[in-house]
Order: sequence, then structure tokens, then C-alpha cells
Amino acid sequence: MNIVIVESPAKAKTINKYLGSSYEVLASFGHVRDLPAKNGSVDPDENFRMIWEIDPKAAGRLNDIAKSLKGADRLILATDPDREGEAISWHVLEVLKEKRALKDQKIERVVFNAITKQAVSEAMKHPRQIDGALVDAYMARRALDYLVGFTLSPVLWRKLPGARSAGRVQSVALRLVCDRELEIEKFVPREYWSLIATLATPRGDTFEARLVGADGKKIQRLDIGTGAEAEDFKTALNAASYTVATVDAKPARRNPQAPFTTSTLQQEASRKLGFAPAHTMRIAQRLYEGIDIGGETTGLITYMRTDGVQIDGSAITQARKVIGEIYGNKYVPDSPRQYQAKAKNAQEAHEAIRPTDLSRKPADLRKRLDDDQAKLYELIWTRTIASQMESAELERTTVDIIAKAGARTLELRATGQVIKFDGFLALYQEGRDDEEDEDGRRLPQMSPGEPLKRQNLAVTQHFTEPPPRFSEASLVKRMEELGIGRPSTYASILQVLKDRGYVKLEKKRLHGEDKGRVVVAFLENFFRRYVEYDFTADLEEQLDRISNNEIAWQQVLKDFWTGFIGAVDDIKDLRVAQVLDALDEMLGPHIYPPRDDGGDVRQCPTCGTGRLNLKAGKFGAFVGCSNYPECRYTRPLAADSEATADRVLGQDPDTGLDVVVKAGRFGPYIQLGEQKDYAEGEKPKRAGIPKVTSPASLELDYALKLLSLPREVGIHPETGLPIIANLGRFGPFVKHDKTYASLEAGDEVFDIGLNRAVTLIAEKIAKGPSKRFGADPGKALGDHPSLGPVAVKAGRYGAYVTAGGVNATIPGDKEKDTITLAEAIALLDERAAKGGGKKAKGKAAKPAKAASKAKPKTGGDDDTPKPAKKAVAKKAAAKPKSDSTSKARAPVAKAAKTSAKPATKATPKKSAGKARG
Repeated sequence: MNIVIVESPAKAKTINKYLGSSYEVLASFGHVRDLPAKNGSVDPDENFRMIWEIDPKAAGRLNDIAKSLKGADRLILATDPDREGEAISWHVLEVLKEKRALKDQKIERVVFNAITKQAVSEAMKHPRQIDGALVDAYMARRALDYLVGFTLSPVLWRKLPGARSAGRVQSVALRLVCDRELEIEKFVPREYWSLIATLATPRGDTFEARLVGADGKKIQRLDIGTGAEAEDFKTALNAASYTVATVDAKPARRNPQAPFTTSTLQQEASRKLGFAPAHTMRIAQRLYEGIDIGGETTGLITYMRTDGVQIDGSAITQARKVIGEIYGNKYVPDSPRQYQAKAKNAQEAHEAIRPTDLSRKPADLRKRLDDDQAKLYELIWTRTIASQMESAELERTTVDIIAKAGARTLELRATGQVIKFDGFLALYQEGRDDEEDEDGRRLPQMSPGEPLKRQNLAVTQHFTEPPPRFSEASLVKRMEELGIGRPSTYASILQVLKDRGYVKLEKKRLHGEDKGRVVVAFLENFFRRYVEYDFTADLEEQLDRISNNEIAWQQVLKDFWTGFIGAVDDIKDLRVAQVLDALDEMLGPHIYPPRDDGGDVRQCPTCGTGRLNLKAGKFGAFVGCSNYPECRYTRPLAADSEATADRVLGQDPDTGLDVVVKAGRFGPYIQLGEQKDYAEGEKPKRAGIPKVTSPASLELDYALKLLSLPREVGIHPETGLPIIANLGRFGPFVKHDKTYASLEAGDEVFDIGLNRAVTLIAEKIAKGPSKRFGADPGKALGDHPSLGPVAVKAGRYGAYVTAGGVNATIPGDKEKDTITLAEAIALLDERAAKGGGKKAKGKAAKPAKAASKAKPKTGGDDDTPKPAKKAVAKKAAAKPKSDSTSKARAPVAKAAKTSAKPATKATPKKSAGKARG
């Protein structure tokens, strides 16, 4: 018997059919180990020794794998063909070694780029060993992200109240968005004028020509800056006679774009289909895992995490055949097209993203796929076919015209483009983000010396516009250009920025939110090097060198850590007031826009004598008056853009009723029509607005999707019962009978297909039933110095942390899934100081409630609100004082340390690991 390990049960089921009865294919369900979410999991003082903990959810599956190995001849690790896949195989193997489950079995690693019978069978013929360099690269990235997060985030919490987190690549991506916001705010419009004449040839054909020169001088786009100048040129052109000076027609060729990489797929899906990068990757994952075709599940596309642009020779041959059949031989180039990746280190030399079988045309699969899957498959198929088609042949024509007005000579120019042979353009043309399309107008036949007649003259005033905000597509493109991050991480980076509330997506453009701009300003002031684009790109290059086995991973970490921890130590003694003063100065143009009356932008509008400045509160930074508490004027950093109640988004095309955003007791919601539109006793249909969605940015299409819930995904193939997708109190989910399974993100609830839903239900059932009546142990974070184990739980009134009988509610500006041990200990200490605990009920809870409603009071030289000072004092009484992250370098439980490589002999029991989906 041969045991094969893959990530997902859907993949396992498919591959098991391909390989036959002599193979047993088991799923790891993603990563089985991770760094525990507590200080000390990576120890810089011990050559970056790393502690790995088994995910509790994976423990049972690993035991099953270990049992299956008894009597087996081979263990075949067949996880995904990338860095993460290599790491999963390594983790599984290390755990099996620790369990002593391996005897004399032969251990092999196989990779396949597509889930098809041919690809899997061929991969089994070419096994190899685990690539140590790829595992090293994974560990370096994981350790770096951990060290930055667990060292920098506590600095943010202490010095910048209300900030949530900072990350190695996340913060640099956020800086791109916020820098663009700053450019827009500082932009000063510039007036300019254009003069465009409509001219006619002797044969009556008309065209347009732009003024480009006068009196021997060139006129650029912005050179005519006033109406008086424009009027002067208008007078001359109205009196002028026009003659064709030169006609220059040049042939040109336009070549097709390369097949999709992860990055270009995300960009095109955003431009053409309106998909968010995270949504694109979820759909691509399903297309990769496959659908049932003729009783056999087959992958429809190759692996979707890649920087490579080359495709297999057999696929090229098939593409050329399809092109000939559909368009004819003249659209097939003489020789196959070969592409080279522009990235410095293409993702482990993978193939580009392409259909596994190009003879499967999009129209043939449309009935087997849901709407979004069909759209994405068609986009991938079209791009792949177009990449092997003949070039388009163009003719670009430039006509220069002389206008004589007395002694003055003016010059005009007309440009046009004619497609002589459409080539690949017959099938596909790449979308654009912000650039204007080339001039595709065709010019009439003209000859030098021919007279022209003026029919019209348009004199138009313009103003320059600020640079556009990034769309998700253009931000991904810019990150790739700068070498920031890697394409496989772009979707998750964007999702984190949106989930943290650092950016918002409004009309398909990314807007930097106040809390995001404050974080970036803080990092640029005190950690500038680590948010510089060049530094981040250089570090990515070093990480790539690790995967190429050119440099030791510990050396890269050492070079980074030495400077980074020094920067942390440099600011640990800074007072909050000093930090706020620096941010107040840097964010001045954003926080204090010019007043209409031209007065002092920092003058308090309430008392008239105080000066406005930046202050910090429990939920983040705000603007307040220096005369506090005598003057209680406060406001957010910028004007609130939230939509007001009863905002009509549009009409439902099915019913004709208005779709309205309303304000309710428990927050904003969407309603279809009014009560008068419904029969007696019938209530209007309503839908809640997800927390991650701003009511101000809500559009009709998305509102209609929310109103369409719950939706039936399909009938479960084994039970015959329906599977329902819906949004609940704790997020999106699918439900089958009495089993609920959470979904990754809000968008998935609208498009999840039956195969994916069945897989999630199966995974949830495999994990076993949940504990009832609050007996769920929650997510373990680590140990409190005096209260014992700390866990995060979901309670009736929201998420909370608990230890030793003390429960503390997690504030609204923190997230249950990302709260760390340090934050939890601070919350528990504060709660304990107020008398919280198992015995503290009823009246004991009132002081905390009252404190939460108290208005901020400032005092002392650090501008810290007095209630906060009291909390700090109580916290200090419960626990020895420590500032910033001075202990970040070595807060390690020495006895718990285990080596990163080779495997540890003992795995700690507690875990906050993450499963890779």
C-alpha cells in the first residue's frame, strides 16, 4: 500500500480515483503546525530557533495518517507545487518522525501542476526529495512576519492607542495607498486650454486636428494657460488658411500578452469582471480542484499561484490547433510563441495559469459551472488562446497641417490608427486601469499640399486632475512593479487592510482611512526604513535567494533583526505626547484643511481661543481642543463620510421597489420597499450590512445580493437535503441539516458552488460536534503570569478573553482572531483590578460600565486621558511595569524551545496555529 498526502479532501478524493486501489490518499487539511501566537515562538538569541505547535484540529488527522502508515510501503507527499506546499509536506513528515510512525517506508515528494489523470500519473513517475531550500525560504518568511508582527504591533498599541497591527508587507502596501491620498490632498489644479479644429478635405471627408505649434514654437498640453492666450490663437485660426504639410503612415505590430500569472489574473479579473483579488483566488482554487466531467472529477486549470509565463509544449500545440479550427490558419503564427517572466525569481519556475484542456471551450462548460466560475474560466481560456495567436498589424498615420494667418504660421496635427489585420485582437484585448486608449480613429485619404477647409473650432478650458486612487488591480500592479510581496500574497494583504479598517473600497477605488493614515505616519516617523519600497523589495530578493539555495536563512534574519530591534529600542522611552506631536505635524494637511474664511485652521471653532491638536483615545486618534476640559470640542481626524439613513440606492429590477439604506436600533440595514408596498401582515424584506462594508460605499448590485440571501447552493449528493448559504451573526456560512460551516469571506456566500460547499460540510463533520453551553475551550493564546492559561472565546454579548475565572471583553477596535497574548494579559489585568472574576457579579460589573461611558479628560504633560491613567495605574499594581517592547528580543520560555530544523522531539500542547485553505 502507498500512502499519498495532499491538502484538501476534495483533492484527495479525486486523486484516489486516478491512482487506484494500491494507493490511499489522505488530506492534511492545509498546514498542520504553526508558530504559536505568543512571544518567544521565534528566538533571535538562539539563532532564530522556532517553536512549532500542532494545530488541535490537525491532531486527529495526523494520528489517522500515522495509523495508515502501518504496513505501508511508501509515503508520497503530494502537496501543492509551491513554497507553502513544500512546507506542508515538511511539517507532516516532521510530525510523523516525532510520532515514530515511520519505519522502513520509502519517502517521496511529487508535484503536479494540474489535477488531471495524466498530470498526476506522470508526476508519480518522477518523485524527488523535499526541497530544503524552499522549506528554508518558507521558514524565513514565516519568522520575519512573526517577528515584525509581535515586535512592532505592541509598540503601536502603547504609543498609538486604537492602532491594530502592522506587518512587514502589509504596512508598505498601506503606505502606497496613503501616499496617494497625500498626493491628492496636496494637488493644486492647473488651468489649460485646448484648440481642436474640425477640417474637411476637398472630397468632403472630415477629421479633427489639434494645435501643436505657433510662430516656430512647440505647444505642449499645458502651455496655453489662460483664456486670453486661447482667444488670441482662436482669432488667428479663424482667419487662417489650411494646407496639408506632411502625411506619415507607418506600419506597426502589436503582440499578444503572455498567459496569466497570479498577478495578471487578479488584475484582469478586477478590471473586466469586477472581482476582488481574494475572490478571484477562491474561484481559481475551485477551478484547479475541478468539477465532475463524465463521472470523473477533473481539474480545469493549472496551478494558480505562479509567476511563470511559459506553458507546456503540448498545450501550445493544442492552442494552435484550436486557433486554426476557429479562426483559420492565417491567425496561427509560423512558430509557437515563447514568453519569459519579467520577475527576478519566477515562483519556482511554474507554468502560467492555463486550462488543462484547451478543447474545453467556455460555452461547453457554462452549464457545469456557477456564474463567476464560468466567467473566470472564460477569461483564462481566452487569454491562453490569444497568447498563441498572430500579431495584430496596424497602420499609424500622422498628418501635419500648416495654418497661415497673415504673417503668423500655426501648426496642427491629426493622428489616427487603422487595424490592417486584427490577429489576436479578434479574440482578446487587455484591460486598462487609468490610461486612455490609443487613438483608434481612421483618417481620410490626404496628400501633401492639399488645401483643407475649416468647419469648426473648439476652444475648451481644462483643469489638470490629481492622480487617481488605486483600484485593487492597479495596486497589485504597482506592488509587483516595486517588487513588494509576492503575487500569492497580494490577495491576503488587500483583505487584511480592508478587514483592519485601514482602507475602504468605494466605487472600486481604495481610500486610505484615518486609522490607516495614522499608522503609516507613525511608521514613517519612527520606522521609516522598514516601510521604504526599496528596502522591502531588497528583502524580498534576499528571501528569493534563500529559495535558490544561495544564502542561509538565518543570516537574512540576523541582518534584518539587528537594525529592526535597535529601532524599536530607540523609541521605547518616547512619551505618547511626543508621538502625537510628530503625527500632528506630518498629517497637518489632512487633519486641518483650509477654512473657507481663510482663518487659522487650528483655531477651535467652539471656544475660539484654544488650539486644535491630535489626541489619543481608547478607540484611536481624534482632534481635540487644547483648552480641555473647559472646552470639550472633539471631532474625528476627517469629516465622517458615512451615509445617512433612508438613502435610496436604486430600484430592484424584479419588483420595481426602492432599495433603501436605513438606520436601525442595531445599526444600518437594507430594506426592499416600504411597508405600504406590502400586503397587510407582511413585512418588508430586510438584510443586514456586514461590518466590513461601509454604508457610504454600498452600491445597488451588492445590496441586491444581500437581499437575495439566504440562497440554496444545491442538494447534497449523499443525503438529498439542501445546502443553504447565508450571512449570520458571526459571518458567512453554509448549512446542511444541523451542520454549519464558516466561509472564508463575505463574497463567497454569493457564489459558493456545490462541490466547495460539500467539501466544507465534510470537513466540519470530520472535526466533530461543537461543545454546548459554553464548554468550548476557545482559542488558546498562552499563559498569564498568575492566572494560568489564557483563551479567546465567543460569548453571547461578543468576544472575550478568559483566564483563571477572570473574563474581559475584547474592545471593538480589536479583533478576536488577531488578538495576542500581550493584549489579552493587559485586558485581564485591567478587569481584575476592577474586581472582575468568578465571584464578581452584579454590582461589581458596574464600575467598568461607567468607566466606558466616561468622557475623556486630559491632564499632565502627556495628554493621556485621566481614566486611561487610572487604568494604567491599576494595571501597574497588578503587574510589574514594562515599556514598549524592550523584552521583545527574548521573552522566551527556554524549556519550551525546539529547533526549526530538524524536527523537534516534543511538541507543546497549546496551539494557536492556522490552517492553510
